[in-house]
Formats: sequence, C-alpha cells, structure tokens
Amino acid sequence: MSKLNQLLSLAELSPVALDALLNLALKVKQQPQNYTQALAGKSIALIFEKPSLRTRVSFDVGIYKLGGHSVYLDQQNGAMGKRETIADFGSNLACWTDAIVARVFSQNTLEQLANASQKPVINALSDMYHPCQALADLLALKERFGDLSKVHLAYVGDGNNVCHSLMLGAALSGMTMTVVTPPGFEPSAQVMAQAKHIAKQTGAQLLLSHQLAAAKGVNAIYTDTWLSMGDKADPAVIEHTFMPYQISSTVMHSLNIQYFMHCLPAHREHEVTSEVLDSTASLVLLQAENRMHAQNAVLISLFS
Repeated sequence: MSKLNQLLSLAELSPVALDALLNLALKVKQQPQNYTQALAGKSIALIFEKPSLRTRVSFDVGIYKLGGHSVYLDQQNGAMGKRETIADFGSNLACWTDAIVARVFSQNTLEQLANASQKPVINALSDMYHPCQALADLLALKERFGDLSKVHLAYVGDGNNVCHSLMLGAALSGMTMTVVTPPGFEPSAQVMAQAKHIAKQTGAQLLLSHQLAAAKGVNAIYTDTWLSMGDKADPAVIEHTFMPYQISSTVMHSLNIQYFMHCLPAHREHEVTSEVLDSTASLVLLQAENRMHAQNAVLISLFS
C-alpha cells in the first residue's frame, strides 16, 4: 500500500488506501510474527490531554509488539499551550521522536503539532474526529460481513467525533449508513458534505433521521455516550433528550438488528442496557481488540 504521511482524519484517505489499510490490519492481526520489527528503532510520542484506557494501552502495547518504543506524556508532563506553546511542544518532540500520537481537545492542536514537528501525527481523538476508532469498527464489520459495501450501519445518538469518522469511513467503503440523532444534535454539516462528496465516488448512501425506527433492518447499530468527554450540559436535560434513543433488547428485536456496537466506555442503562452490551450480539470487545491492530496498520504504513 502507499505510504501514509499522517492521519488527522479519514478524509485524507482514498477508498483504495482505506481498503489497503484494513487488509493490512487483518494481516497484522492474523500473522503478528511477521511484523515484530516493523518499528525497530522508532520512538513514538503519545500525548494525552484526555483520560484513556483503550487508546493508551492499545497504542503502547501495539508499538511494543512492532518493536518500537513509546513515550507517554500526560498534562503533568508539560501542558501544551500553557507551559509552552503547542508549536514549541511539537518542534521539540521532533528532535527526538519519529511520530506523534495525540489525544486532544481540539483538532487545531493536531494541525499545529503536524506543522511544527514535520513528523507524522496520528489523531487518537479530537473534538471533530476519532479515525482510529472508526478503523477498528470497520475492521470488525469486515471480519463479520466481508464486503463492506454490502453493510448497512446505523449510528444512534449525538452526532459527535465518532459519528463523523464513521460517516467518512462508510463513505469511503461504499457502505449505507443511517445516522439517527435527536433534533439539534445532528453531525457537522461540513463533515456531512465531505462524506457525501466521497460517497458520489463510491456509491455509498448516507441518510439522516430523528427517528429510531429508521434503523430497522440494519446489520449493526452503533451508539456512544450521550455527552462527549469534557462537554458541559445539564444531565437531566440530556437524559430526557436521549432516553428515547436508548438501545435495549426490545429495540434490537423489534428493529431486527443483528449486531450492537459501541466505542466504550459505555454508561450502562443510559445509551445502552447491560443486557445488550453483554449479549452475544455485542461486538464491543472485538472493536476494542481491533483498536490495536488497526492502529498498528497505520503505524506500519507511516514507516513502510
């Protein structure tokens, strides 16, 4: 596959590049012994402005499994933009490391890091996108269904960063995706325009609705926390707004949905019931496992 220069958003990929990345992730997952020296001699900075379980561990362990070395930096080790500017932070890291993985509040932070460091930057979550999560999700769907262009995915909840990256991934893959949100919580118009532009090339379909019934018959239904980390809103208002969109066994059966997906952490009995989350229909642990394999494919392609 062609070499990646960075991954700030899935919109940077072509349909061919995304397909190659997912195929590489499958190879890394199935034949890890072939990639144990893929990052030999490479050091990767891991910058975290937000707490994390899956992102931190999957990158840390994944880099180790590829023969590389990671350096973890939380905000106690020099808060970007406070102790020194983001640009100074990035240009200094470029003196010692070969790439930067950053989990940040703002997409603008990633762009500043990339410009200042001139090193590959991977978006490990921002306010706008979560490309590594979407890659893991697409990998899980590919393992279950094979041809992604035959898959119909529904996303239910807040039109947030995860939703944005899934829309772009679905567009690149030629999938059908239905996005169901409460009124006022729709995905970004800019991202929708991006995704629809890509969909014209691939034959993907992107549909918007405020009705949960629009997810009837989809192959998989995906939800996320009702409030993104760091967002501030009245919990009572949020619960009243989103409870009609909760995924329960009744919803799964009445809408005839095969699989359930969630990027985790999940708030049990809020956006999803424990009965669904822990059921055989749930792909959440496969998604979590695939974070490492998808990210390893990204890292390998950066240095191939």
